[in-house]
Amino acid sequence: MKINHQVVVFDASDLHAESQFWAGVLDGTVDAEDDWHMVLVDRAPKIGVQLAPNHVPPQWPDGEPQQIHLDLWVEDIEPAHQKVMDLGASLLKAETDEDPQAAFRVYSDPAGHPFCLCWVKKP
Repeated sequence: MKINHQVVVFDASDLHAESQFWAGVLDGTVDAEDDWHMVLVDRAPKIGVQLAPNHVPPQWPDGEPQQIHLDLWVEDIEPAHQKVMDLGASLLKAETDEDPQAAFRVYSDPAGHPFCLCWVKKP
């Protein structure tokens, strides 16, 4: 079996907000249809957004359902943090000192899907 593309698909009641958010995070573009948007990066499909009018955002960390989350590893957390916040993310959890080598912050996208910005701590 040959797989041409791997695409994560998010459900959202607001296709425009969700697809524009992920296009902004990934420096991509949006190919929009009525009930489906594809985020393209360098003309390759990366993230799909599917219309789900009754979408209920997951309640992280204790609610149901989480559904899915992405870990995005960045070189410099502060500009990455500012970018996702400017694009409409919400900070759910700041980093802790649990791991001496790596850190992460948990956010939600406009539809409420959690994702993490992760980085290696500098000595």
